[in-house]
Amino acid sequence: MTDLIDQLRAVVGASNVLTEGDLTAFEQDWRKRERGKALAVVRPGNAQQVADVVKACAAAGTSLVPQGGNTGLAVGSTPDGSGTQVLLSLQRMNAIRQIDAANLTVTVEAGCILQTLQETAEKAGFLFPLSLAAEGSCTIGGNLATNAGGTQVVRYGNARDLCLGLEVVTPQGEIWEGTSGLRKDNTGYDLRDLMIGSEGTLGIITAATMKLYPMPAAQLTAWAAVPSLDHAVTLLGLAHQRLGAGLTGFEVMGQFALSLVAKHMPQLRVPFIGDDATPYCVLLENSDSESEDHARARFEALLETAFEDGCVSDAVVAENLTQAHQLWHIRESIPLAQAEEGLNIKHDISIAVSRIPEFVASTDALLQREIPGVRLVNFGHLGDGNLHYNVQAPAEGDSKAFLRDEEERVNVLVYDAVARFGGSFSAEHGIGALKVDKLEKHKSPVALGMMRAIKRGLDPQNILNPGRVLRSEASST
Repeated sequence: MTDLIDQLRAVVGASNVLTEGDLTAFEQDWRKRERGKALAVVRPGNAQQVADVVKACAAAGTSLVPQGGNTGLAVGSTPDGSGTQVLLSLQRMNAIRQIDAANLTVTVEAGCILQTLQETAEKAGFLFPLSLAAEGSCTIGGNLATNAGGTQVVRYGNARDLCLGLEVVTPQGEIWEGTSGLRKDNTGYDLRDLMIGSEGTLGIITAATMKLYPMPAAQLTAWAAVPSLDHAVTLLGLAHQRLGAGLTGFEVMGQFALSLVAKHMPQLRVPFIGDDATPYCVLLENSDSESEDHARARFEALLETAFEDGCVSDAVVAENLTQAHQLWHIRESIPLAQAEEGLNIKHDISIAVSRIPEFVASTDALLQREIPGVRLVNFGHLGDGNLHYNVQAPAEGDSKAFLRDEEERVNVLVYDAVARFGGSFSAEHGIGALKVDKLEKHKSPVALGMMRAIKRGLDPQNILNPGRVLRSEASST
């Protein structure tokens, strides 16, 4: 391995090949569930260096684990414990190459922080709408590799929908340059969509051309109390009818999830907390291309109809940007508050919006019957059918013991219920190493066969991120 390390140093410079010291930031996953050991952490500065690193590793038969901001939630971008894998960090490749105002696109390197792209676009007078909790540290390459979602999917789609082209290094160390930014290019298989969501198993995304949008003239936020999930779904339908493309956010939050925020973050004023008649609250965002007065009039008309129809029992509309940020901060604080309450079992699931109320009612009852006292932290992106349906230990229970003893059983109960309702057990977090077995169980055998054929065809050496998304072939037989 010494020869390989020397080759890597020659490619990227000795200071960008890390083999000693504290490498926790690269070797431990975001949720601190797994800690691996890398042969080396290599930090290339451009696509050609990435290609040369891949060639050197392929020649040595050494696998690579591509990594962006290391904010993933499925253990997909950290090395295993063998000490034989090269961790390829793309954080140095963080340039914004070009904004094409007429084409409404921006070309950006994979290591660019999402928030940096948002702010750069805003300074240029544009909106880049991808928004998620880790935006201050996650990277565009990682967002694309996992097809990240976030809070504005209801209007703008996932990361896949925002991407018009990619630059990718193949498992053979070749560079595919596909960042033209064309909206129409009907010349064969869509290699861009193949790479997006592949979690670094088919190629290494080094740059991307992303869509930009005009900045809205106004953006308003409302917090509404709803009597049930059925009423929340009715409100969503009304919002689509009344706001159209102006509906850019629609989040649902269960009362228990919000009670954890109120308990552990008392400085945050949670609307309608503790109201037994309000099992759920909804956070709506309305973006308007005309004016704030126009946006407010449409919003108030929507809420008036919702009150009359009985699907909203109370509501507040943010009077300014500060109040809007405060409301969104409450929503985004739920995962942190849940962590303060103790270890928990997380699920990132999607169900057709129309079936979510029935799914939640039946699965809540199933879990409470099977594990008396279990507490359900239910919140997420109702506008696109994605729930973070998390399970907390009973109030007086040992959360560590609960996680150790019950996680697998809870996962089986939840994922089997998701399958019965025709949903997906991974909506926006990916498969990584954490859910490989779940994919084997729940994915169609035909689909799995096609995926394995693609992996073998593009990466016959199994060099890129082996054991992620799909089991390594040797272990799947």
